[in-house]
Amino acid sequence: MRIALFITCFNDMMFPRTGRAVTELLERLGHTVEFPQGQTCCGQMHFNTGYRPETLPMVRRFSKVFAGYDAVVTPSGSCAGMVRDQHRVVAAQLGDAALTEAVERVVPTVYELSELLVDVLGVTDVGAHFPHRVTYHPTCHSLRMLRVGDRPLTLLRAVKGIDLVELPAAESCCGFGGTFALKNADVSNAMLADKMRHVLDTGAEYLCAGDNSCLTHIGGGLSRLRTGVGTMHLAEILASTEGSVR
Repeated sequence: MRIALFITCFNDMMFPRTGRAVTELLERLGHTVEFPQGQTCCGQMHFNTGYRPETLPMVRRFSKVFAGYDAVVTPSGSCAGMVRDQHRVVAAQLGDAALTEAVERVVPTVYELSELLVDVLGVTDVGAHFPHRVTYHPTCHSLRMLRVGDRPLTLLRAVKGIDLVELPAAESCCGFGGTFALKNADVSNAMLADKMRHVLDTGAEYLCAGDNSCLTHIGGGLSRLRTGVGTMHLAEILASTEGSVR
């Protein structure tokens, strides 16, 4: 399968290792992964803060750059949700019929990583090895917009050597929410404190999630408290093999 990697601007700037992990994983499974050089932001930040007309060029660019692939994969439930749920809204509200057609062609090919692996490729055991105690946080967009359900957990349970422990109150938001953490810092920090307490209660060495934005928020709090708990994107655990150094 010819798969395009939509890295997202957040991962591209701050967590390029996640994109490399996605590529290594899919190539190990026998697929061709391409990185379209023309990709930019999906427009989520602009859309969520009310700048819908300013989102239009990004929607148009996305539908052009990612056209023609068998599948488009992104290691971000947040950005996958933006493309799948909101690109249609932008095109329709701004009355661009040609763009609406282009969006309708591309959107059905866009998948969050666990969706692609389980639903499209039919894989649950990717041959990973990760001998550590791990707990999983389901991020809000993956949980509520994409409804990925237990797909990430199914993949993690098949990882050799892993000690996967359930996160208490897992479905509660971590308090990040993009600009929410800036505009409502006190509430955000209170939500973060609850999430960190639950993570620490598991005794996990690593907190795993499908969005690096949430992992940055939670990981920052855990680091400031010097807990010793690390954070790792789902893709990086799934790309780990017995020969990997962790």
